[in-house]
Amino acid sequence: MTPGPVMLDLAGLRPSSEEKECLRHPAVGGVILFARNFESPRQLLALTEDIRAQRAGLLVAVDHEGGRVQRFHEGFTRIPPMRSLGERWEGDPDGARALAEATGYVIAAELRAHGVDFSFAPVLDVDFGSSSVIGDRAFSDEPEAIAALSAALIAGLEAAGAASVGKHFPGHGYVKADSHVDVPVDTRDFREIEASDLRPYRELIGRGLTGVMPAHVIYPEVDGLPAGYSRVWLQEILRGRLGFDGTIFSDDLSMEGASVAGGPTERALAALEAGCDMVLLCNAPGAAYDLLEALKGRSLHPRRAELMRGRGALGRRGPDARYAAAVRAVREAAA
Repeated sequence: MTPGPVMLDLAGLRPSSEEKECLRHPAVGGVILFARNFESPRQLLALTEDIRAQRAGLLVAVDHEGGRVQRFHEGFTRIPPMRSLGERWEGDPDGARALAEATGYVIAAELRAHGVDFSFAPVLDVDFGSSSVIGDRAFSDEPEAIAALSAALIAGLEAAGAASVGKHFPGHGYVKADSHVDVPVDTRDFREIEASDLRPYRELIGRGLTGVMPAHVIYPEVDGLPAGYSRVWLQEILRGRLGFDGTIFSDDLSMEGASVAGGPTERALAALEAGCDMVLLCNAPGAAYDLLEALKGRSLHPRRAELMRGRGALGRRGPDARYAAAVRAVREAAA
């Protein structure tokens, strides 16, 4: 069954009867999980099985970057913030690359063992020291380091069976405002953005990056619309100039940065028309069904859905020397 273009969230540890009805809607293509959906590894595996029991082919995703954005804890390895990899890079680039790959492997192996297809990671934003919402989620203030470390992290994710999503295209690190509660405006011109923020994307496209999430940020020197609603950014630049042919996910449409397009349905239509393949709507259960009905005739391109689908067996992990070594490396780095 072909997935739809909408990714929704759930309120608790298991889907309610109303949520199950939504998951069976043809416009739904996936579920994003949060900390509120996690109690234990056993419960998480049961939850992901229950999600897929409602409709075959649903994708299950999570923000599990490490640091302050790690949704699952008990039974999962604690992942340090990506900034720690950038700090190691300064004195030991080879060691930082190896640790980044080990980190990606651990993240993916543990998510896949519990039925989660992928994490919305890595963060490719350049740390200009301005954005508190990005902060230590960014690898570095150097595009070269970001590209190298994220490439290694993506290699680890891929080796353990998970896709990757680079965010927040073209870059959220320059603006002070937080797009969760504001509409940030980045006043730089395209040449400035291209010389810094776009460099990691240019390096990673064609080298394993399977997904991209645009920012709810307006770059008025390029286009008057936020990147996630902009055909200029998504079609002309990301697809055209940079040659990206993977899956484009909107950021959460309930964020304030997305409000310029109107209500949830108008936001979703604007994102899809601009070039997003899948739209996320979180923390807005009252708006979900109307959105699904408005998008009933749309679907997620089968190839782009498959790009994001996890690979490998689910359930309890068997002996895996690479996983054990990777966990040791990550734990030692975090100590």
